[in-house]
Amino acid sequence: MLTIASAILSHRLAAEEGREPAPRFTAKSLDGEKFSNESLRGKVVLVQFWATWCQYCRRDQPSVDAIVEDFADKGLVVLAVNVGEPKRKVKQYLAESPRACRIVLLEDTNLAALYAARTYPLYVLIDREGNVAGRQTGAAGEDSLRRLLRKAGLDGN
Repeated sequence: MLTIASAILSHRLAAEEGREPAPRFTAKSLDGEKFSNESLRGKVVLVQFWATWCQYCRRDQPSVDAIVEDFADKGLVVLAVNVGEPKRKVKQYLAESPRACRIVLLEDTNLAALYAARTYPLYVLIDREGNVAGRQTGAAGEDSLRRLLRKAGLDGN
């Protein structure tokens, strides 16, 4: 349990590093797994906002799956938030193109509203302390995602 003093110190340290605390969120995956800032503290969280119709999201899918495989044992959790499509359509897409990350529907989270996701893919990285460590707009491939993860202390070497 954080005391008020330690919370203030944590906020100051994050601000000194140029990092703001991630807004409070909740999310539930298609598998029923529940996530929040509190449940993910101590883990690095990469949130990907995507859609099945987005060609750039499709292009980045193998890159996202590769980093999930490479960093899962190092405390990475990837939440792929599908933005605005019906559950049936998302499940149909996943049957044809399985993903290695946790899939979250827009109706099961407040993340898209918090990060004003309007272009896809959009990536938001949250560090182990719960601060926003970086953002990336657009598909830029695996190397770019790995550079983003380094901002939260994850390195593939």
